[in-house]
Amino acid sequence: MEKEEIYSLIAYFSFFIVSFFFAILINRILVTFSRNLGARSDADNQIRWNTRAKPSFGGMSFYIIFLLSVTALAFFFQENSLFHNYKLLGIISATTLGFVMGLFDDAYNTRVYIKLISQILCGVILIYTDTYISLFENDYLNYVFTVLWVVGIMNSINMLDNMDAISTLVAIFIFSGIFIENMLSGGLGNNINIIIIGIYSALVGFLFFNWPPSKMYMGDTGSQFLGVLLAAFGIVFIWNYKESDLNEIPTKQVCAVILFFALPIIDTTTVSIKRILRGKSPFIGGKDHTTHHLSYLGLTEKQVAVVYAVLSGISMILGLVCLNIKAWNHYYTMGFAAYFLILFSVLFYIANINKERSLD
Repeated sequence: MEKEEIYSLIAYFSFFIVSFFFAILINRILVTFSRNLGARSDADNQIRWNTRAKPSFGGMSFYIIFLLSVTALAFFFQENSLFHNYKLLGIISATTLGFVMGLFDDAYNTRVYIKLISQILCGVILIYTDTYISLFENDYLNYVFTVLWVVGIMNSINMLDNMDAISTLVAIFIFSGIFIENMLSGGLGNNINIIIIGIYSALVGFLFFNWPPSKMYMGDTGSQFLGVLLAAFGIVFIWNYKESDLNEIPTKQVCAVILFFALPIIDTTTVSIKRILRGKSPFIGGKDHTTHHLSYLGLTEKQVAVVYAVLSGISMILGLVCLNIKAWNHYYTMGFAAYFLILFSVLFYIANINKERSLD
């Protein structure tokens, strides 16, 4: 290992420690002094498993440490001017819009169409700053698909935040997989690592307060911010993943995406299908998520969180394996697709055998 790489590792580790303790401090302040700040109860539009009112601004620490990470770029990567990094400025702008929209929703319970317009704008900002999915030959198809991806992930992370620690754990494993893949592909000196480490430390620090029984929720402030950032990093590092010869393999990219984002995709798809079949809007909250159905089987909230952590870990490992296969062929496509379909089928089946309980 070269001297520069050692310095980078030391810098990353130091930044993680500082960000982690800073996240603990921020969340402790919010819990201590903001008992009623953004408190949610069972009367709100988003229905949670635990109906006890708690502070719902845990996402504040995500955004604060995100800004700290962006500021740290000036110290760790002095040769890279932030204001000349067009893509990074786009990601910062889109995540800021997501954060502000989530903040307003936590405070005022904004209407669904306002959230949707804001989410579409987040996708447009990313596209305008050259962060979009390049899966098709036609750019307009890529643009439309990118907006659908951004809106879909923002909503899926928001919908998955229905039980303590679930969205937090899922996001931790996705960011972990992206960081590991970045390191494996020789991106030790990539300035985006600072942001990934910062958000990772913020999530781990928040988990201390969000683990069941939680002291606070991340709220839309956190889920919308995380949704944009996960969607953007998913585009940069997974959707647009390039081989060592700079070629792209579409089937490999799709497989990697459905592996890394397996649980958000499965939960949102399952809930949407079941609600539409019942004649309900997919955007109206309910206790019919895959997490809820695991509880109906008799699992405690902690056990559901552990199950989701294990499934997220397995999916992350398979996603890393997928991206690092050199001689790709259709057998790998079928194998990884089979894993996703089996996981989807099992969770969908569990939701069906408990469907009468989700109608409450």
